[in-house]
Amino acid sequence: MRLERSLSMINKEERKEAIEQWNNQTKVWTEKRGKAVTFLAVSVMILLSFSILIFVASKGITIFTKNNASLADFFFGTEWKPSAVNEEGRPLVGALPMIFGSFSVTILAAVICSPLAIGAAVFMTEISPKFGMKVLQPILLVGIPSVVYGFLGVSLVVPFLRNTFSGSGFGIAAGTIVLTIMILPTITSLSVDAIRSVPDSLREASLALGATRWQTIYRVVLKTALPGLLTAVIFGMARAFGEALAVQMVIGNSTVIPDSLFEPASTLTSILTMGMGYTVMGQVDNNALWTLALMLLLMSYVFIFIIRIIGRRREQQ
Repeated sequence: MRLERSLSMINKEERKEAIEQWNNQTKVWTEKRGKAVTFLAVSVMILLSFSILIFVASKGITIFTKNNASLADFFFGTEWKPSAVNEEGRPLVGALPMIFGSFSVTILAAVICSPLAIGAAVFMTEISPKFGMKVLQPILLVGIPSVVYGFLGVSLVVPFLRNTFSGSGFGIAAGTIVLTIMILPTITSLSVDAIRSVPDSLREASLALGATRWQTIYRVVLKTALPGLLTAVIFGMARAFGEALAVQMVIGNSTVIPDSLFEPASTLTSILTMGMGYTVMGQVDNNALWTLALMLLLMSYVFIFIIRIIGRRREQQ
C-alpha cells in the first residue's frame, strides 16, 4: 500500500511538472507569435509609408527633371498654365496663388477656431463638466462628411457673404468659415483631453493658496495643458490644410492671388482635385498636379514633426 501511494504521488508530481512545462512553453510561443504579428504589422505600415513617399516624390519631381520646369517659378510664380510655356520654353507652373490660398485659409481658420475650441473645452471640463459631458460632447460635429460642410457653405455662407459684402461670395472668407466649423470638433476634443490630463492636485494646491477659480484655470490649468492645447491646434491645422472638397466648393478656384478675402481664390487641394481627373498620366499637366500632391505630403510630414516636438517637450515637463 505504501509503495502504491508513493508511486501515485510521484505520478502526480510528474504530471504537475509536465503541465507547468507545457503552460510555460505555450506562453513563450504565444508571446513569440504576438511579437511576430506586431513586427509584421509595423513592417507593413513602414513599407507602405515609404512606398507612398517614394512614389509621390518620383512623380512630383518629374516636372523639374523631365519637363524642365523652374523650382523658383513654382514657388514664386503666379501664372498656373502647365500646358503653356514661357519665353525660355519652361512650363508655366506658378503655384504661389495656391500656396497663398492654402496657408491663408488654414491660418485664419486656426486663429478663429482656437479660442472658441479652447473656451468650449474649459467650459466642458472646469465650469460645467456634467453638462459638457452629457450635452455638449455628444453633439460635437465629428464624423460629418466634407461634402455636407461644403454644401452648407454654398447654401448659407456664400449667399450671406454675397449679400453682406461686395463680390460673388466665393473666396478665402467663405473657405475660412467652412474650415473653422470643420476643425472646431477636432480641436475641442483634443483640448478636452489635454485639460483633463492636468492632475487634480495642481488645482487643489492653487485653490488652497487662495487663488480664485478663474485664476486657477488661467494660471495653472491652461499653462500646464499648453503643450496639449498646441498639439490640438496643430492637428486642426493639418486637417484644414489637407481639406479638399469642402474648400473647393466655396473658395472659387481661381488661380490668382486675391486682393481681398471676398474674392475667389484657390488652394493646393482644390486645384489638385479639380484637375486630376482631366489629365493624362505622363503629360505636363499631370506632372504638375503630382508636384502639388508632393507638396501636400511634405506639409503633412511638417505638421507631424511639429506635433512630435511638442509631445517631447510635454514629456520632459
